[in-house]
Amino acid sequence: GYGITDSWDEIVETMQGAPVSTDTELGGYVREFETRVRQDMDEIDTRLDDEQTERQLLAGRLNMLFRDRRAHAYTRQLMETEARMSREDWALATDASDLVHGEGLAGDPTQPELQEEAGGSA
Repeated sequence: GYGITDSWDEIVETMQGAPVSTDTELGGYVREFETRVRQDMDEIDTRLDDEQTERQLLAGRLNMLFRDRRAHAYTRQLMETEARMSREDWALATDASDLVHGEGLAGDPTQPELQEEAGGSA
């Protein structure tokens, strides 16, 4: 009544029509399955290794950027110091030139007003 017997009968009929597997055939299927699993595992391991290598490369680049950042900051500081010193030197050179130029004009006989300012007589 419950259909259980009918299900068992169908299973038995299906099995009776199916070819009989030998241990050799079953062993072949197991070896093939094992080979596929190994190949898949090898591929997974290779991909993981590639990913790890990529991460190591990125970490190395990041570390290099941090080191470069310090070097660039030091270079910037040197350049700013050099620029400041150049401005100071330019100001001193300009002042010195003005002094030399001013004294030269004071001794020039074509500029009597400058000679008077310098303490000379015309």
